Amino acid sequence: MARMTHQAGIALGVGFRVLANSATDSAALVCGDVHLGDDRGLPDLLAFAKSCDVLTFDHEHVPEPVLRELERVGVMTRPDRAALVYAQDKLRMRVRVEELGAPCPRWRAVTAIDHVEAFAGQTGWPVVLKAARGGYDGKGVWVVDSAAEALEVLERAAQAEVPLLVEEKVGFTRELAVQVARSPYGQVAAYPVVETVQRGGICHEVIAPAPGLDEDKAVRAQELAIELAHALDVVGMLAVELFETESGVVVNELAMRPHNSGHWTIDGARTSQFEQHLRAVLDLPLGSPRSTAPFTVMANVLGGADSDVYSRYVHVMAKDPELKVHFYGKEVRPGRKIGHVTAAGDDHGELLARVRDAAAYLKGDQQ
Repeated sequence: MARMTHQAGIALGVGFRVLANSATDSAALVCGDVHLGDDRGLPDLLAFAKSCDVLTFDHEHVPEPVLRELERVGVMTRPDRAALVYAQDKLRMRVRVEELGAPCPRWRAVTAIDHVEAFAGQTGWPVVLKAARGGYDGKGVWVVDSAAEALEVLERAAQAEVPLLVEEKVGFTRELAVQVARSPYGQVAAYPVVETVQRGGICHEVIAPAPGLDEDKAVRAQELAIELAHALDVVGMLAVELFETESGVVVNELAMRPHNSGHWTIDGARTSQFEQHLRAVLDLPLGSPRSTAPFTVMANVLGGADSDVYSRYVHVMAKDPELKVHFYGKEVRPGRKIGHVTAAGDDHGELLARVRDAAAYLKGDQQ
């Protein structure tokens, strides 16, 4: 995320610095001003922040006490600690989102198997157990079909001192996401609602806008995201992941940063999510989130058993010159997101077939 945000900052003329754990980190490979250190540790963050006007993040894992101390000494962080906590802690997020009247799955905090069994007695099995902190890309999420399976998760969580919540397994027709940007001035910009295709807890594909989505439902999803951005006092990008159900949309997760569901905007929107995030955190006027084509479809490229992915992208480019290929400079490992491909045009089905074919070839699944 930092690598692509840096790329957007070049055209804006923004002085951009990166605090990276390693000189081989994705953004460190391309940014001219790199500081090495622990991006979750107070001493390194304090030293880094002295040279910055605004500090922003490409993940939600900076500990709250560290954010509090940065705030105490006057470091401007956007989003700030009070907002970011709702993306860091799913328990606090669920409480606050419910208080705001937004539609959510039924849920409760759990510490014992009796709690899970009582909850499942109301909702039925299976249920979804989630780590309150630290989960991403399907990690920290367990769909369990029985008390025995739930007990295994509870025991592992207790050993790791990870708080859990249980949620009903929502009967959804598909997963959606909507992104909004909000500036300190209070200006907002909402992107089209997209359909996300998840497999194994990992986003594989995004179709923008979501095909066949009822206009009233789409507008309501955008309104919901804007309402949450204002109520939580978000500054920067907010991604709201949703379940589409027969009766409407249900809030699944929140992310306060550029998000995988918005990578399509680099090639398919007037203003990419990365430029928009910079505009927002710097309190610049926001750019247009309007799409530049009827549909833009993105597929994530995952690492496969063959690490020589770069020898294959020449063939992808030759086969489909209108396809856009983005690599992140990451070491190739099986299942790791190492890039994405996008295509724009009139027929989302045809676009989806093209990006799927390219992503599979780049992974090494096709010859």
